[in-house]
Amino acid sequence: MEENGETILELKDAAIFQKESLILKEVNIRIAKGEFVYLIGKTGSGKSSFMKTLYGDLPLRQGSGSIVDFDLKTLKERDIPYLRRKLGIVFQDFKLLPDRNINENLRFVLKATGWKDRAEMDSRVLHVLEKVGMKTKGFKFPHELSGGEQQRIAIARALLNDPELILADEPTGNLDPQTSVEVMKVLQEINASGRTILMATHDYALILKYPSKTIKCDANQVFEVVQRAV
Repeated sequence: MEENGETILELKDAAIFQKESLILKEVNIRIAKGEFVYLIGKTGSGKSSFMKTLYGDLPLRQGSGSIVDFDLKTLKERDIPYLRRKLGIVFQDFKLLPDRNINENLRFVLKATGWKDRAEMDSRVLHVLEKVGMKTKGFKFPHELSGGEQQRIAIARALLNDPELILADEPTGNLDPQTSVEVMKVLQEINASGRTILMATHDYALILKYPSKTIKCDANQVFEVVQRAV
């Protein structure tokens, strides 16, 4: 434990590859428990590869890295489901299952991660829906919800296993500005309750509205940038 908080994520002299292509080099990043951090950069600058490395989709072949007490360098295929249980992942395109209602979508995730007791599952589902202001929407199907509502459900799903870190990959990418702000408020509340969030975005309006620590991917590197109010 360090003076300034417990480390949730740290990469040291890391290099990130997609197959044989070097995407990012000399990555030195540390995120402490409870921080809200933006990840910015142009399309193709390596944001997605960076995120994929964090949840075990791309192996870390060079340097060292740890995330929620997992060593990314020695991460085995069989460890990945356990790593992902400690992470909440929110994607741009919601990834809800269209053939079942919201309650069933969320129960499906709980079952897949080892929950057995039906009453406990129902209680957990209601709890996370309440957290994102969607308590009354459990019996709706995804296609009956707006984009903003679907993204709130996706955030609720990310909260199911009480993750230590939420990785949000362009969570407002498909949403209009007003809805983006609503989704952002939900993420802010979740962060205020003590959860760490790393959010990839290129929505600069949001960053100006909710300034926070920002790291940028550019020219094969990742570095912290100081946001200046304009």
